[in-house]
Amino acid sequence: MARYTEAVCKLCRREGMKLFLKGEKCFTPKCPVEKRPYPPGMHGQKRTGRRKASDYSVQLREKQRARRIYGVLEGQFRRYFNDAARRPGMTGVNLLQNLELRLDNVAFRMGLGDSRAQARQLVNHGHLTLNGKPTNIPSALPKPGDLVAVSSGSGEKKYFKELRDVLRERKSPEWLQRDDANLAARIVGVPSREQIDITLNEQLIVEYYSR
Repeated sequence: MARYTEAVCKLCRREGMKLFLKGEKCFTPKCPVEKRPYPPGMHGQKRTGRRKASDYSVQLREKQRARRIYGVLEGQFRRYFNDAARRPGMTGVNLLQNLELRLDNVAFRMGLGDSRAQARQLVNHGHLTLNGKPTNIPSALPKPGDLVAVSSGSGEKKYFKELRDVLRERKSPEWLQRDDANLAARIVGVPSREQIDITLNEQLIVEYYSR
């Protein structure tokens, strides 16, 4: 399966903002965006503020930010958009809801990982169950009423034993009903736009795909 293998901090620098792809490091002075707030590459500093961005460029950058925040490749992102466009309601909000309900993002929102990439790795390695059944598919889309939990065998591993001590410090959105003692959470509803704390203008993404 195709995946991005280069330094993810370059993605944040390219987008000119923190995408919080490295967990705790993003909140420290070690964050490359703090040190080098310009695009990567030998001409990065020269390109900063060089000319006014076109409408297309603004729309493209917003779409790329969304893809990179959630760690989704272009083909899959386009499928999420097409599904969002077919459903009733606002296409942009539907798109963000699709992304939020991915299993790897649910694991991240549960506080099981410092970043979405770490949460995705937990899913890939088979540490999670969906409604009691083992799954290793990060793109699985749980529905309201579904239960996501750490498998009984994985719960005895050192990582998850130590995680119980820090979970209380990690907040989860209202659409998740968390059971910290059992390292589980039930999805109690579809997240509203107000419950999705992502700094994005989803309408620009809709305009990008509608041009």
